Amino acid sequence: MGQSNGRARERHSCGRLRKAIGDCALVVGTTCRPGLYRSHSQTPREVARTIVAAAQKGKVALIFGPEDHGLSNKDLEHCQLLMTIPTHPDYPSLNVAQAAVICLYEIYLASLGPLKDGGIQRAEAEHVERLFDIMKTSLLKIGFLDSENPEHMLLAFRRIFGRAGLEDKDVRILTGMFRQIEWYAKDGWKVVEEKEKRGIKIR
Repeated sequence: MGQSNGRARERHSCGRLRKAIGDCALVVGTTCRPGLYRSHSQTPREVARTIVAAAQKGKVALIFGPEDHGLSNKDLEHCQLLMTIPTHPDYPSLNVAQAAVICLYEIYLASLGPLKDGGIQRAEAEHVERLFDIMKTSLLKIGFLDSENPEHMLLAFRRIFGRAGLEDKDVRILTGMFRQIEWYAKDGWKVVEEKEKRGIKIR
């Protein structure tokens, strides 16, 4: 019962986080813990210029976890980039106020220099999350994702797209592609085969 309640609380927390960051162009999570889901983390100095560039065109969210255990893997699924503050091994964890001051100071320093990515207009987080909802459904149908742990591979896509920076038109193109994959996996392949037999263009 306790484990079930814990999962329910985690789902509720993630739902609130997704709603809170919905209109943000870039979502950056902080972590001090190692692990597969956190292996592509950068220092605040490395990611600061990307944050400054994104902030020129839209809202940016910095997500800090509780001091005792930090952000969960579910929380990190909503983050396009991760930051880890370099610390001494004996004192790896900082309190939230200290972490925020360090990150904001690096962002301030970065704001004094040139933009990193030219200030592209990143798509809002909620649009990107809808893309991942469709991506998950379509890739599960074709067996690309592990049905027991689909987020493992989806997280890799999140990191790739997070580094690249998706604009609205990118999200629309990718959404259309994954919807087409879903259509093909369901019954569309029959239509394609019939058209190929009759020498008709598929599109």
